[in-house]
Amino acid sequence: MKGIILAGGRGTRLYPLTLSVSKQLLPVHDKPMIYYPLSVLMLAGVRDILIISTAHDLDAFRSLLGDGAPLGLDLDYAVQDEPRGIADAFRIGAGHVGSDDVALILGDNIFHGPGFGEVLQSRVASLDGCVLFGYRVPDPERYGVAQADATGRIVDVEEKPTEPRSNLAVTGLYLYDNEVVDIAAGIRPSARGELEITDVNRVYVRRRAATLVDLGRGFTWLDTGTHDALTDASHYMQMMEQRQGIRVGCIEEIALNMGYIDAESCHRLGRRLAHSDYGQYVMRVASSTPALLATT
Repeated sequence: MKGIILAGGRGTRLYPLTLSVSKQLLPVHDKPMIYYPLSVLMLAGVRDILIISTAHDLDAFRSLLGDGAPLGLDLDYAVQDEPRGIADAFRIGAGHVGSDDVALILGDNIFHGPGFGEVLQSRVASLDGCVLFGYRVPDPERYGVAQADATGRIVDVEEKPTEPRSNLAVTGLYLYDNEVVDIAAGIRPSARGELEITDVNRVYVRRRAATLVDLGRGFTWLDTGTHDALTDASHYMQMMEQRQGIRVGCIEEIALNMGYIDAESCHRLGRRLAHSDYGQYVMRVASSTPALLATT
């Protein structure tokens, strides 16, 4: 499976913070926002990833993440010159996807919950059609909303309905089979000139090939598109670190745990950041693995 992170747009709701820097490069507690969606794809077992952003911001992403090799990843980059909707990612990334299935995640979405990696890997392994991830919200009229039957098959999906028939918001994480490339190429732009991801999802719904995963209680989904949401996300990550001693979205730790890199490589990545608490954490994680303990 290939991966795409859509990190474009102008971030106008976060002005003036985003007048000179991409929203997805803003800090969420101790790391850049893009670390969080990248970590989700890594947990899903996806290592070949395309990052789509604006021409203005792409060099900054390259400077931050490079080609991904030190993390055991293969990262590439592409430009979205104008915001043309989420489904535009499949037109831009068609060559990257090739004949593979694809996972798309929005660069401003944060996911955290128990066993999430296992859920993702299971859904990737059994993918047939598309899989959407739903999260119960008090204001579903602000989101795309899905209805599913008792088996999890999606029977309807609406974009920002005035009278929602469900409170399950469709989050910014999507798994698709390879048909999505042709489906996205065939949909028409909306009145706003955008390629709506809901239109893509409706095709799968009509084919009875769309499944919903209800993330359920005890799970956290954060959309960091406003100043308050960005602050809340930072406070949440700070709380997790202070109370549980874990760092959500630590891409070096995930690369180690997934077997993408060994303990020595992880420790080396931490040493580059050794003057920060984050770098110290990465080195502690690497040093606690049996393989590195045996050489020290």
